[in-house]
Amino acid sequence: MRKCVLAYSGGLDTSVILGWLQDEGYEVHCVYVDVGQPCEDREAIMQKAHDNGAASARLVDVQEELCRDFAFPVLQWQAKYEGIYLLGTSIARPLISKACLEVAREVGAEAFVHGATGKGNDQCRFQLAAEALEPDVKMIAPWRMASFREKFPGRTEMIDFCDAKKIPVKASIAKPYSSDENCLHISYEAGKLEDTAVNGVAIVDFGMGVSPQDAPDSVEEVTVGFEAGVPVSINGQAKSPLAMVQEMNDIAGRNGVGRIDIVENRFVGMKSRGVYEAPGMTALYAAHLQLEQLTLDRDLVHLRDRLAPEVAEMVYYGFWYCPKMDALLAFIKEAQQPVTGEVTLGLYKGNILIHGRTSPNSLYDEEVASMEGGGSYDQTDAEGFIRLQGLPSRVLGKVRPRAY
Repeated sequence: MRKCVLAYSGGLDTSVILGWLQDEGYEVHCVYVDVGQPCEDREAIMQKAHDNGAASARLVDVQEELCRDFAFPVLQWQAKYEGIYLLGTSIARPLISKACLEVAREVGAEAFVHGATGKGNDQCRFQLAAEALEPDVKMIAPWRMASFREKFPGRTEMIDFCDAKKIPVKASIAKPYSSDENCLHISYEAGKLEDTAVNGVAIVDFGMGVSPQDAPDSVEEVTVGFEAGVPVSINGQAKSPLAMVQEMNDIAGRNGVGRIDIVENRFVGMKSRGVYEAPGMTALYAAHLQLEQLTLDRDLVHLRDRLAPEVAEMVYYGFWYCPKMDALLAFIKEAQQPVTGEVTLGLYKGNILIHGRTSPNSLYDEEVASMEGGGSYDQTDAEGFIRLQGLPSRVLGKVRPRAY
């Protein structure tokens, strides 16, 4: 019998796909990749896979790896897709593919199956990552197969299929939106959110924090410590990467931080509307940026700023395992070496205030920067500096005068 691994969540789609794959003659090995999905009963999900015919079912916990090796390097880049989205879903997909392929190698599976839609970005991320790691892997994406879509044109048919096979699913015919969760963020899209004229934030029942309106009426201070650009402590207490994210989610979430509503450009070409929440990562991005301003020189920061949109685009599209990303990750690791110190944030009703920053590697020289006299900066030197900078403009102005 042909073997496959299925990226399994236990929800409606992957429950249907598990049954469908068995009908297609596959021995199915289910892999639940734990990226920190809140409010899910892991044991029940594993049992459900076994009960519904999976040849094996296993949970692979990659939460620390996700934060340490994926999320924090992207944070060091200050990478945001289209200037706003912190890439919470995108970051996790190559790691999920890696975990599934490791199981496929162990059980001798020939195919990797996922439940991503043929209209979305995740199909690209799963497949580009998988093929980079295992070029000969066979990808099965049921939603891209006409025969599957004909059999399951809608949620009604999927629920009927589960009923016929006695597969328990928590699903209803009507749902106002869909969501994807991990320890970094929760994304909400589809359903009623497809109408860009409606207030998406008002529709969504957020899972990681309160609204700014419901946040406390006082500022909460939190001090974040970094070593070489990596978040390592909260209020002086050392934390693992996962613990950093989880605790910052709690702190920033209860202060209404980290909600966005955007219309983004998908890799497959269409625009889509999404509502996202990432309280902890939003606060960590803000703290990291402040420490960089203190410790990195101008030209290095400006180069990073020019490259950051490229990194965000690569992560969003799914090009994690490629030579360009390898080189960019090596670059940012070196560039971040001086970014050590602490930043104190004030969190208040969705806002992030900067209450202070310190670093042993600070490049800020108060005497040089002061508007008062003194220090090693001689203002007389500025005359020659500006004259040399303006030389090309003066020559051009004489040859090709500008009307004014």
